[in-house]
Amino acid sequence: MLLEKAHIMPSDQEFIAFQKLILERIGIFLPMSKKALLMNRLWKRLSAHRLNNYHEYYCFIVSKQGAQELNLALELMTTNETYFFREQKHFDYLAQEILPQFKPRDTLRIWSAAASTGEEPYSIAMLLADRCIANWELLCSDVNSQVIEQAKVGIYPNLRAKNIPEHYLRRFCRKGSGPQEGFVRVVAELRERVEFFTLNLNASISRDLGLFDVVFLRNILIYFENDVKEQVLNRVAKTLKPNGILFIGHSESLHGVSNKFSPIKPAIYKLA
Repeated sequence: MLLEKAHIMPSDQEFIAFQKLILERIGIFLPMSKKALLMNRLWKRLSAHRLNNYHEYYCFIVSKQGAQELNLALELMTTNETYFFREQKHFDYLAQEILPQFKPRDTLRIWSAAASTGEEPYSIAMLLADRCIANWELLCSDVNSQVIEQAKVGIYPNLRAKNIPEHYLRRFCRKGSGPQEGFVRVVAELRERVEFFTLNLNASISRDLGLFDVVFLRNILIYFENDVKEQVLNRVAKTLKPNGILFIGHSESLHGVSNKFSPIKPAIYKLA
């Protein structure tokens, strides 16, 4: 009989094994403070496979038979909550400083490089559509294929949509009813303008993304060690046009990590 959830908190040694696995596979470092998060997110997977502890689950996912489960485990352990128009000053800078530089015939190219469930890219898309930027391309990636599939659907609980301006809600979202009450969905016209795909920033970029005017790389560097940060930033720098703009999270900094970028404002950099 399986043990109760409360009785199988992973030991420090077991957590360190998962910690090293995540770091090796996708470059994300989970501190010891995330042990409870690990337990909560993986508990159902232990139960699904009728395993008694996290050591058994670890042995399973690193085995040949557990390859598919490993991908699922990595996704569960690295999924982050987000919401629309997070860090509003970035969107203000995009609207007030970047967009006015583009002529009607120009094509503005933006990459949301840690797109998660899509709130960030759809926020960008709403702004571009509202400002009548006709020629724009928005590519959006995440290492987690599960959240990318959620992003493509574009359905969100009202709580995550609370920062969407009212006129954007009316224009770009549809309120759910019946079983979908309490949710909104981004309109098809906008969803169809956004391209989502999976991509591991901790590996060589295998597809030709072209060059971007703007890259959003927000709230992901904080999970990387400095050497991995530098490698990721070097890859991102190669995808930016001269004087291209990089947005990172307000709790992040490139100081002492990369010389590829020059600071403009807090969490806003220009390709050096």
